[in-house]
Amino acid sequence: MKTTVEFRKQFLTNKDDSGRFIVVSYRTGKTYFIEPIGPDRAADWGSYNPSTGKIENKKGFDKYRGAIDEKDSLITKENGFPEITYSGIGGSPFSVIDKLDAQYPDIN
Repeated sequence: MKTTVEFRKQFLTNKDDSGRFIVVSYRTGKTYFIEPIGPDRAADWGSYNPSTGKIENKKGFDKYRGAIDEKDSLITKENGFPEITYSGIGGSPFSVIDKLDAQYPDIN
């Protein structure tokens, strides 16, 4: 496994494309790595054309996925994550973080 600094740098590379982000709890100081797992497809976004009633592609279309395939996940046991939790389809990672974070004492 890479050092923590190297891993964080790799994890946050192209974060707008992948949807990966990091959450640090102010209450406990714990760090949570988030990866939206989903189908590898472009987001449905662009400009609405009122004459056709359709979304038209703009520069950058097909770039931002907002999710990654599970096979491309960096959150693995091999990368030092002994406990991996899924929030489920349509679930909020923040509710899972709140539940996990409640298991630890406050840092103050």
